[in-house]
Amino acid sequence: QVQLVESGGGLVQAGGSLRLSCAASGRTFSSYGMGWFRQAPGKEREFVAAIGVSGGSAYYDNSVTGRFTISRDNAKNAVYLQMNSLKPEDTAVYYCAAAKAPIVSGLEGHYDYWGQGTQVTVSP
Repeated sequence: QVQLVESGGGLVQAGGSLRLSCAASGRTFSSYGMGWFRQAPGKEREFVAAIGVSGGSAYYDNSVTGRFTISRDNAKNAVYLQMNSLKPEDTAVYYCAAAKAPIVSGLEGHYDYWGQGTQVTVSP
């Protein structure tokens, strides 16, 4: 069992930056594919970014490419999402997810564990 706890959300003006963190429990974190998803009010949850087990492979939704960077530190059992040039449309609850398989995927169904989410609000 893996527990995921997100942090780093908050209120920021458009054009600003935030760095989200996700702390994972468990001794096998380095074998998990990790991802970030988000859910805006009234919308379905959507993929943001994913990273492979070594951190060498990353995959982004087109809406965040060039602005967001996903990274991980296996020694700290943590994954991060650096968000720059934030836009009001980035406002959402951001979720960290872990897959037991060593994948890089944008599909929710590929992930086995989810955090509770952290709110990101971007004002105009």
